[in-house]
Amino acid sequence: MQAYPWIRHYDEGVPASLEPYPDMTLPQVVAGHAEAVPDEKALLFKRAAVSWSELDEKSTRLSKALGAKGIVKGDRVALIMPNTPSMVIAELAIWKLGAIVVPMNPLYTEDELKDVLRECGASAAIVLSPFYRKLQEVRKHYTFRFVIAASVAYDLTFLTRALFRLFKEKKEGHRISLVQGDMWLSELMESEHAGHATNIEAPLPDDPALFLFTGGTTGRPKCAVCTHKAMISSAMQISSWFKVVLKDTRPVVLLNMPLFHVYSQIGVFGVALVEGYPSAPVPNPRDLDDLIATIRKLKPAVLPGVPTLFNALIAHPKVRNGSNVLGSVKLSVSGASPLILETKKRFEALTGGHIIDAYSLTEAMIASVLTPIHGMYKEGAVGIPAPDVVVRILDPEDRHRELVTGEVGEVVMRAPQMMLGYWNRDEESAEMLRDGWLHTGDLGYMDEDGYLFIIDRKKDVIKPGGFQVWPRDVEEVLATHPDIREVGVAGVPDNYQGEAVKAWVVPREECQPDPEELRNFCRQKLAGYKVPRYIELIDALPKSAVGKVLRRELAASHRL
Repeated sequence: MQAYPWIRHYDEGVPASLEPYPDMTLPQVVAGHAEAVPDEKALLFKRAAVSWSELDEKSTRLSKALGAKGIVKGDRVALIMPNTPSMVIAELAIWKLGAIVVPMNPLYTEDELKDVLRECGASAAIVLSPFYRKLQEVRKHYTFRFVIAASVAYDLTFLTRALFRLFKEKKEGHRISLVQGDMWLSELMESEHAGHATNIEAPLPDDPALFLFTGGTTGRPKCAVCTHKAMISSAMQISSWFKVVLKDTRPVVLLNMPLFHVYSQIGVFGVALVEGYPSAPVPNPRDLDDLIATIRKLKPAVLPGVPTLFNALIAHPKVRNGSNVLGSVKLSVSGASPLILETKKRFEALTGGHIIDAYSLTEAMIASVLTPIHGMYKEGAVGIPAPDVVVRILDPEDRHRELVTGEVGEVVMRAPQMMLGYWNRDEESAEMLRDGWLHTGDLGYMDEDGYLFIIDRKKDVIKPGGFQVWPRDVEEVLATHPDIREVGVAGVPDNYQGEAVKAWVVPREECQPDPEELRNFCRQKLAGYKVPRYIELIDALPKSAVGKVLRRELAASHRL
């Protein structure tokens, strides 16, 4: 193996390589835990718990029921739900059929859902009940074979379920009526189909397991295809980093970041799945009171997040009161947007544990660059490549020329778990993946120790609080407002979110649109995290010689 400079900075116990990676599927991983530690907890939710044997049995019943309804190997099944045990069970059930899990953001608007459903070609959907009505509107333009509605009540204990139905079910929009042909997940699990063998074709390690949405270099949603083996390989790499702190314990992993994102699906849940750690799904991490109550009760050792979350916890009265509510947290991972040093120091002081930064992208299936836990910390660096991840810096104008230490160029990476490509987009796949190397579109440099510094993006994606927002989506909505002549959107630094969406608006003659009214206009057409945090009225947009809006100049002009 080549002696890459970053390997000497690995923490003690982190191997230079984990090859060969096992030829296994995700259902085989769960079956292994169900056999080895059947009564150990796999999922923790509110006051309920699911053991590994129960998880294996429930997902098998559901897979057979879905198979009886016509789902076969290669079919795509959309999951439109927040993190719950039902979502995890559904994922495993879909995988056992050799079908493909397509997790979707339940906050998507109807138009956004139509776009992503058409892109992936989902034949069925499982949706949490509060989002069922929205899906009904989508069905006027998109046809499913069937839709399954899930209730959070199914995941609760008997007493908690009764209280939920009494005080919250109707108030929070969970009580709905299904159209003919649709079923409740709980009814399907108990139906005559569940438990009866069907003609199920089990997946192979190199079969697709996940479609994860990304804008890639164009901003239009595309499905990055991840295999079973890729997810397992990536989880093993990250786990080797985690074990520096976690050792050989069975820590509780908080599953508070949304599973429709690669960070949570592979970088957090994947680790818990592969290692047999109990994970605790959190449906709404923005409900800080509930999140803190969950932390206090379950005492997780692993708390993933984004800078927005860590800053919010630092400022929360229940954390600041000296109660040591975060004292169980041994390891936190910050991703999706830059983590500033001050946040790192303050959060580590609260937990007594470690917080590491990480860099990756959906197409890499979380082939990560991470900061060492005990090793050298370099402010501004996003870290060093994980085992079997190789990073190079290429000349953006001549992609065959590798740059020397300290020179700024395009970041490219190679790892065992790269996406297969974009679903049904061969040309864009070939542009992103060349000769086994993933071209990230990000600009950066590596120092003599192999630490990676990201200094700019070729892509204009904005990451407020860890979500992904493409400027064009916001621009197209604002451009339909009658008072707006032109609009440009870019990301700007934000102490709370890490990065925020800002729109620069050129009004039509004799118009003076109100920024708050424009935000309300956006809220009707965009998911909440895409709505601009800042709106500035200007006389003209900076443009190139060919009329292209110069977003970087807009961002550079930002003043609070």
